[in-house]
Amino acid sequence: MYRLIAVTLCLTISFTGFALTVHAQSGGDSRSDTGPALAVAIDRSVNRGIDFLQSRGQAADGSFSGETGAAVTALCVDAILKNRPQAIHDPVIQNALKYLESKFQGDGGIYETGSLHQNYETSVAVGALVRSNRDGQYDSALKRAELFLKGMQWDEGEGAETSDTAYGGAGYGKHKRPDLSNTSFFLDALHDLGNGPEDEAIQKALKFVLRTQNLSDEGNDTDFAGKVGDGGFYYTPAAGGQSMAGESDSGGLRSYGSMTYAGLRSMIYAGLTADDPRVQAAMEFIRNTYSLESNPGMGNAGLYYYYHTFAKALDAAGVEVLDDAAGNPHAWRAELANTLIAQQQDDGSWVNKKSDRWMEGDRQLVTAYSLLALAYCRPN
Repeated sequence: MYRLIAVTLCLTISFTGFALTVHAQSGGDSRSDTGPALAVAIDRSVNRGIDFLQSRGQAADGSFSGETGAAVTALCVDAILKNRPQAIHDPVIQNALKYLESKFQGDGGIYETGSLHQNYETSVAVGALVRSNRDGQYDSALKRAELFLKGMQWDEGEGAETSDTAYGGAGYGKHKRPDLSNTSFFLDALHDLGNGPEDEAIQKALKFVLRTQNLSDEGNDTDFAGKVGDGGFYYTPAAGGQSMAGESDSGGLRSYGSMTYAGLRSMIYAGLTADDPRVQAAMEFIRNTYSLESNPGMGNAGLYYYYHTFAKALDAAGVEVLDDAAGNPHAWRAELANTLIAQQQDDGSWVNKKSDRWMEGDRQLVTAYSLLALAYCRPN
């Protein structure tokens, strides 16, 4: 049921030290309603999701989906504590932390022995440990993890010059090239550890991030830069380039939603502001493809990863209301919250029933994504 509002909105959207005023004629629907009722609904949904993880999601060794090493367990810890900080002393969290501690490696990484996902596991583990750190108990482990992650970055240490399309990026390890998803996890970890835009590793990563944007003459000096030109982001320019959304007829790498939000967040962490043409181009793609029905360009694949990345990026950008291509304003926090609440399963979990690509058939992982996204949806 749609509710028409015959008023003109004047919105102030702030990005990292810059305020952008946007005027839009309202024509939204009831999903954009905000206020106490929404907060209550979010809390109820979050509690059901946490109860699922606590009662049905954890194995005897403290892990959540232990075959992924530290990754899913770390995401679940982060998701619970971001919504319920007082749970730090609960046995479920303490057992999960012991499991993560069992993945501390001699090189400073936090991953399963023999893992091909060392950057990913360590990066998300850093987020969980930062949130769990009490009385400095993880200070040493976090410093070592930071050195490990920076040591894995593709730069001069790997023989990469600044002109190399891999330069500055981070990758899983199973492929011999970095990608934007892993680079955004890497930047999340550095940000969580308190590193600002002046950090050398963050500025190196920015060089890689900009080469994943479909925008010419603004940092993307690859052959793909101007072939699509929509301001969105793709997976990687390295080792010949790849987009999970495929290639365009012109031979370009198609942009898609989840990577564009990852790119936006990464640029913000690297100090770019709302008046920067690269940020403006990313926001234009986001306005033109705004959707909570699918991961733009990817359909149902990676939908919950998309929801989490969408929420984290728009929150980092300070965006409260976003106009779509037709000029309709969207109060994204309320719309996303109601979307996730409607998709929650009877047992309190979430799962991608339409696509299990990228492990989205795993209820623990998808529930973690959903709880993390909901944490950004509470009305400010």
